[in-house]
Amino acid sequence: MTRATVLMLAYGAEEYLHDAVAAVLASQGVELEVLLVDNGCTSDAVRTLPTDPRLRVLTPERNLGFTGGMNHAARHAPAGPLVLVNSDAVVAPDAIAALLEALAEPGVGIAGACVVLADRPDVVNSAGNPLHVLGLCWAGGLGDPVEQHAVPRPVASASGACLAVDRSLWEELGGFPPEFFAYMEDLELSWRTWQHGRTVRYVPQARAAHHYDFGRSPLKMYLLERNRLLFVLTAYGARTLALLALPLLAFEVALLAVAVAQGWGRQKLRGWRWLVTHPRTVARRRRLVQSSRTVPDRDLVHLMTVTFDSSQMPLPPAAAPAEAALALWWRLVRRWV
Repeated sequence: MTRATVLMLAYGAEEYLHDAVAAVLASQGVELEVLLVDNGCTSDAVRTLPTDPRLRVLTPERNLGFTGGMNHAARHAPAGPLVLVNSDAVVAPDAIAALLEALAEPGVGIAGACVVLADRPDVVNSAGNPLHVLGLCWAGGLGDPVEQHAVPRPVASASGACLAVDRSLWEELGGFPPEFFAYMEDLELSWRTWQHGRTVRYVPQARAAHHYDFGRSPLKMYLLERNRLLFVLTAYGARTLALLALPLLAFEVALLAVAVAQGWGRQKLRGWRWLVTHPRTVARRRRLVQSSRTVPDRDLVHLMTVTFDSSQMPLPPAAAPAEAALALWWRLVRRWV
């Protein structure tokens, strides 16, 4: 029977933690150990978890963020695959076994679940996440009927709500980038998996019900935008960055206007300020990513998209010409990536 370690993290009130942990421990067809990082749980959710020899709680001295917390847990995990499950995601009994079966296929580095909405389990939360050429990433298939995503396939990125990753690959990549702290780390890990010659596979047989709530707190908007740019600046090759420089700059100006109008302009500027004031951190991360990759961007551009998901990122009518211009630009320049 396959053995694996499930990494989980507790932060804040953790309303669904008991259900999430219980579901993991009830998994069938696998032998599991659960490492739960108490990263600042503000309720009694961690303290009142039922005692189970397969569950171990790790308590770092400070909040390490999601990336640091997962890295911390992975360092304490025994040999074998790692499975990441969000504390508000309830896995089906056979979900982890299905992920590990897919992960055992030749060339697969990450296997991602079919994440459904907890209050509407016949509706997709994420069936693998797309990567836009400008660095945006969103929940792929959000709102679609589950049956529309019933076929396994390679995806640009797996949702961090529930995925399995090969242990040797995790160590090869160095886990999550600690600089990210939270958000976009699943995209970064997935994209680097592709860069290292492995594939990211969507596994529809593995279901996880996610209590999904896309809030727009100031901290979240700051981290999402900062990490998007940090990802682009470190993960894209030099030629790709040069070819996308003009649309990236234009998009940044347009997005700042949107951010100001929606009330998170300060967070957008704060993200720029972090990048400007941490050039050595960005350069160091870029050197690490680019020096270790084995697959060039030209072999990965087929995984990118130039189309925004209108249901998640509704564009005003005035933006349609800009989207069309970007699509034309990318069609013309991608041959030189």
